[in-house]
Order: sequence, then structure tokens, then C-alpha cells
Amino acid sequence: MKVLISDNLSPAGAQILRDAGLEVDINTGLAPEELKKIIGNYDGLVIRSATKVTAEIIAAAGKLRVVGRAGIGLDNVDIPAASQKGIVVMNAPDGNATTAAEHAIAMMMSLSRNIPQATASMKAGKWEKKSFMGREVTGKTLGIFGIGRIGAIVANRAQGLRMKVIAYDPHMPKDLVDKLGVELVSIEDLAKRSDYITVHVPLTKETDKVLSTEFFKNMKKDAMFIDCARGGVCDEAALYKALVDGEIAGAALDVFAVEPTNMENCPMLGLNNFICTPHLGASTSEAQENVALTIAEQVADYLKTGVIANAVNVPSVSGDVLAQVGPYITLGEMLGSLHMQIAKGSVQDVSIEYSGDLADMNTSPITVAFLKGLFTPILQEAVNYVNAPVIAKERGIRVVESRTEQSDDFTNTLTIRVKSSESENVLMGTVFGKKEPRLVRLNAFRLEALPAGPMLLVYNKDVPGVIGELGTTLGKAGVNISRMTVGREEASEQNVIFLNTNVPISKELLAEVQALEYIDGAIALEMVRYK
Repeated sequence: MKVLISDNLSPAGAQILRDAGLEVDINTGLAPEELKKIIGNYDGLVIRSATKVTAEIIAAAGKLRVVGRAGIGLDNVDIPAASQKGIVVMNAPDGNATTAAEHAIAMMMSLSRNIPQATASMKAGKWEKKSFMGREVTGKTLGIFGIGRIGAIVANRAQGLRMKVIAYDPHMPKDLVDKLGVELVSIEDLAKRSDYITVHVPLTKETDKVLSTEFFKNMKKDAMFIDCARGGVCDEAALYKALVDGEIAGAALDVFAVEPTNMENCPMLGLNNFICTPHLGASTSEAQENVALTIAEQVADYLKTGVIANAVNVPSVSGDVLAQVGPYITLGEMLGSLHMQIAKGSVQDVSIEYSGDLADMNTSPITVAFLKGLFTPILQEAVNYVNAPVIAKERGIRVVESRTEQSDDFTNTLTIRVKSSESENVLMGTVFGKKEPRLVRLNAFRLEALPAGPMLLVYNKDVPGVIGELGTTLGKAGVNISRMTVGREEASEQNVIFLNTNVPISKELLAEVQALEYIDGAIALEMVRYK
């Protein structure tokens, strides 16, 4: 079997593949057409961020069984296309957490002591000691936006610098954050109380430009902002204005909405109170060695023995089990993603009931799939079928399974009750025919919806004309409705409407829908496309 390494990878990774008896070709810097011509010769492909594994590349990959990403981000891989073709997509989500955290600390120190500016000044032949007065971080307050794995490491390092640490994270339980010695606060308090703010969340629908004008206006005039997580979480235009207007003292970015970036798309590069690096958060020799070794071992294990680790699109189960419960694995992941997007607060308890014939099957991969779906909207590529249960345990989420051979309305049902710090939801799903997943209950509403692709969830009063007005509003915005399902709750005379749409609902259009008469609420959903 042959493996292609198409991006720069530590030689140790290639050696692991060879030691496993695999033939390895290293061919980096390939243009898309060049990769398309040769990809059909390979059983495995190992990449970093440069290679774009598009649907077109996947279509040409006649033998390909696995794509391994040496790192965490998978925005350069068309995962639905790979899944449809049965190609396993793996990553190495934990190999660079320490490196990323240390880079954020390094950026904070560089901002505090004007190190980049002073270096440039000296290299220009100047000695401007008085121009680069710095500040101490000891005793200052560090605000962490997102206290997951990397954020927790940053907190630990900052505490070692004798800083007070506070954090905002709506998905983390307070008692867990308390154990880190960190105070959990609101987003407004984070902005107002912090001397430094550092970002550690992925780019999602929830976090896209979430840190914008209002957030920067709430910050202290002498506060500094750092983002070494993902470009697009902060509104770069708003950050530029805050720096120019003196609303904050300085900023440091390692990530940008457009990469590579330049003066044309990032005018902050011309500001003296702004420092930056070209996405170096994971760029240390130790981190690159770690992810290379990890992904090489995973790819070799899968090709030689069929063992799957850290896959983002297939659970680690035998072919027999997959054939039996495969459609319910898909359903479980759908329900998990749906819940996280409609819920409020941090998840505390999950109760999963398997009814009908499901009660006698191996349902553990369905539970894992639900947890993966639950965390994907907030963690993106950092969660997979292997680490989802670990993440649930780390976050103190109690997961309980139960079984009953009776199923009221369907042959098999999967009923999930999720309690969070601010809400409780019940989701019930089933599979029509052999493989058609459906949501058949949302709390008190009975319906038959396909939770897949871009969607709009609407709560409305049960009066004439609502559906027509809703359709007209979406139509004027160029949004086509491909499927509509309506459920009614008799007690409240309220309807719930699930709309599958051809494109995601924008924030502006969502606000327009929410403002319609008789609309009680609306949520834009982005589910995995189902084929």
C-alpha cells in the first residue's frame, strides 16, 4: 500500500509509515491539477494545511482509504465528500495545545514590553529607550475568552506569572472552572475587568465576529487584546477602529480572517500599537514532531489493521456493528448538533433511552456519536469520535443510558433528554426505512423533520398567514426552502416550523424573521449535510 505526504512533515512521521511496511512518497507543493493526476495511486494521504482536499480531488482518488491531517484544523478537507466515498478523515487534535497556549503568553509579554517595536527601532540604528516604556503583568487581570483545553493551559501559565485570571465560556460548568482557580464571568465583565484579553475558541456560527465594537468599547483604555485562536472571531475592522481611536492600548494577532494577510486586507499592520505573527501558534519543532508522529501512527494502524483513531467522520466500530446501527449513528450525531444549537447554558446531564429493537443492539457508538455532535458546534475539529466521551467527562457531564423494548409509535426510537444550566430539552428520533434519519419530537412538539444542512427553526403563534409571510421574507432574500415540517403544541397553541434551506440563514435575515408578527423566536441552524 502507498501513502502520499503532500505537505512538509517531520521525517520521523514518514519513517513510522515505512516501518509499518507502507510505501511512502513525499511530494510537496503540488498544484491541484497535479495532485488530481496522481492521487488515484494512493491508499493514504497525509497533509497539513497547505493541501486542499476538495471534492474534485476526492472524486479522482479511486484507491484512497484515509486522509490524515497532522494537526487539528480540517477546513481544507471536504469531509462530506470524503464520507460519501467511505474515506476516513483523521486529525491530531491534542498535539499543539501547549504550543498554542505558550504563543499567547509570548504575545502578551511582547505587547507589554514593546519587544517587536524596540527590536525594529534598534535594527534601524536607533536607541529609543524612553520611547518603549513597558508594564508588568504581575498583579494584572487576564481575561480568557474560551476556557477549554488551550485556555486552561494559558490560565495555568498566567497564574504562574502571578496574574488574576477570569474567563467567559457559556459552555463550561462553573464548578469545573472554579477548580482551575479561575473566576467565570459574563462577557461584559470580561471586557470591563480585564487588563489583557486572550481568545481561545474555534470559529463557529456562534463566535463569528462575536468580539466587535461593543466589546472593545467596554474594555479598559489601557487594556490589550490577543487572538492566537482563529481568524474571524474578532471583527478586525472594529479592532482597527478601537486601536486608532485609543479605546484600547494595543493588540496582537497570530490569526486573521484572510490568510495570508497584507496591508490591503489588514490596515492594522501599519499601526504602532499592533503586533502580529503569521499564524505561528502551532509552529514549534516539538508540536510539529508530536502531530507528525501521532498522525503517522494513526494512518499506519488503519491501513495495516483497520484500527481507527481520532476520526472525525466515522466511529471506531467493526463493520458488523456499523452495518447494524450505522443510520442511528448518523441520527445520534444530528440530534447532538441540534441540541447544542438550540440549548442555553452549559450541558450538565444527558439521558439517552434506546427503545424497540435498538434496546438489544450495541448502542455505545450511537452515544459517542451524539456526544460528538453535541460538541462539534462549539469545538469544531477539536472533537472526534474518540475524544468526545473524554471531553464530556472533563466537563463534568453525566451521561446515562437506558433501554426499553417498548416503543410507542415507531419500531425503534432514540430519545435524548439534556439538562443544561439554563434549560432542558427532549429530542426523539428514529430512522425511516433502512437509513432515513428523522427528528420526530422536540419537547412537546410532534413532527417529522430531517435535521440536515442549513436550517431555520421557527416558533410561532398558530394563526393564518404566518407560513406565507415567512416564505415571502426568505424568498425576497434569495433563500429557497427545500423542505418544511410543522409541529403543533395543543396546550400553548404554538407551532414549531423546521425549514431546510439551500443556503445558511444570515444574521441580518434571521433578525428580519424574528421581527415578523406572530413569530415568537427563530434560530438559524447549520447541520451536517446528509446524502
